Amino acid sequence: MYNLGIVTIVIIAANVIMSFKGFDDRLFFEKYKFNVGSIIRGEQIRMISSGFLHADTTHLLMNMITLYFFAGTVINQLGNFNFIIIYMASLVFGNLLSLYFHKEEYWYSAIGASGAVTGILYAAILLEPSMSLYMFFIPIPIPGYVFGIGYLLYSIYGIKNRVGNIGHDAHFGGAVGGYALTLLLMPSLFKTDLGHVGLLAIPIIILFVMYKTGKLR
Repeated sequence: MYNLGIVTIVIIAANVIMSFKGFDDRLFFEKYKFNVGSIIRGEQIRMISSGFLHADTTHLLMNMITLYFFAGTVINQLGNFNFIIIYMASLVFGNLLSLYFHKEEYWYSAIGASGAVTGILYAAILLEPSMSLYMFFIPIPIPGYVFGIGYLLYSIYGIKNRVGNIGHDAHFGGAVGGYALTLLLMPSLFKTDLGHVGLLAIPIIILFVMYKTGKLR
């Protein structure tokens, strides 16, 4: 299957190995999870390592299935090396935004590849905005760009209202990373698909405006 290239296999394997190690070894899990206090004290490795840990097998499976379905689009159009750049940069972008929003909460912790995976998802949507996506509760296909915009608008709602035990800020930051890196690596999109580039930027602009006006604080 074209989605399951060697790079995708390696990333999935790394997530599985690290996550299962964390399931069995609580000290390992605590040492490498995202934790604001520990990162501020200098343990920056957590900015990366936390993205390969998961809460349980369901959490791991959800992220890896999403990665599997969208990795191929990014790899086919940008290549393996650029795929890795987007994946890792989105992971870091997601954790940076989370660190920024929670910088006063030294106890705040998080784990999961969601930021990196959301970056790949948003990159894939930017590359193929008209791709059809199906949701469990909607019986008709949704254009990729509509899903992407809706997902980030929901993430803004989740950030503002702290909905559920979910790192909405990491998801949003990851999407921004995927969006920015894809445009940097393929600037021709500004000429060939400026409309969708602009539409997918709307949630990013909204978050920025809400933060500047104090509506997220």
